[in-house]
Amino acid sequence: MSRKKIKTKALVKPLSLTCLLLAVFLPTGSIAAQQPARIYRVGILGPEAKERKERIAKYLHELGYIEGTNVTYEVRDVGWEPEPYADFAAELVRLKVDVIVAGGAGAVRAAKKASATIPIVMGAVSDPIALGFVESLAHPGGSITGISNLSPELSGKRLELVKEVIPKATRVAVLASKGDSLRTSIKATEDAARSLHIQPQLLEITAADQLESAFDAAKKQRADALVQIQSAFLLPYQQRIIDLSVSKQLPAVFNIQGYVEAGGLMSYGLDRADMSRQIAAIVDKILKGRKPADIPVEQPKRFEFAINLKTAKQIGLTIPPNVLARADKVIK
Repeated sequence: MSRKKIKTKALVKPLSLTCLLLAVFLPTGSIAAQQPARIYRVGILGPEAKERKERIAKYLHELGYIEGTNVTYEVRDVGWEPEPYADFAAELVRLKVDVIVAGGAGAVRAAKKASATIPIVMGAVSDPIALGFVESLAHPGGSITGISNLSPELSGKRLELVKEVIPKATRVAVLASKGDSLRTSIKATEDAARSLHIQPQLLEITAADQLESAFDAAKKQRADALVQIQSAFLLPYQQRIIDLSVSKQLPAVFNIQGYVEAGGLMSYGLDRADMSRQIAAIVDKILKGRKPADIPVEQPKRFEFAINLKTAKQIGLTIPPNVLARADKVIK
């Protein structure tokens, strides 16, 4: 009887040892393969969304987000018409994106209306507090955070450039389209002009066929230069605005370098590449679990100044050497 018990124990021990060895040395790859890494879905909404996606994806890639592996992008480029904002924002919500990057006040407003819970990262919005997007820059307090574009400071800088290039300037036309989201920028420009002893002349337009009459009005009132308040409405007419400023011999300052590359005289504005880096870093924080309410709204860190010397020559303007030396890009 005792011999049978010994045999039984002898059989059990080797089996237990084998199971233990298998548990310790069995490759875990097959187990891990059953638990794929999460794929995040990032929505991009607004004008020039395709270009914005490329810039942001580049910096997210540096942070470890590989498109098609652990992140995908849902790009909804509204072009320059306001109507698609709401539909595209609702579509991104239905797709259950993890975060929405919204370019401009219109896109932010549409995304906020479409969802109160999906995090929204805004790109360069003027005065997000006044627009009701955040409670404060330090403590956004809701589902929105991102970048504020320092409208007063930038407006003042553009007008300072006007005074440096045209020291005797006393009148400056301010070209803008109508819209509540532009009120802060328009007021900041007008205040900055008066502080520099320049009389601002506001030219608000609501249709493309008003552009020529607006430039005629600027010349009639003897404007020495023109500063444009950027808006989604005006962007489609970039070349028309540039051509009018040159034909009317009206030195113009824009906020996007693309205007200078297309023939505009000067631009001073946010460094888009650096701003995309900032946005990517905020998106990364959100995807890692931070709430937008706890992520302070950031200010731009870098700016770019461009001059087109060909255009200066066309309108008979000489750019002082000290101004030229500060330019990040000079088109000859």
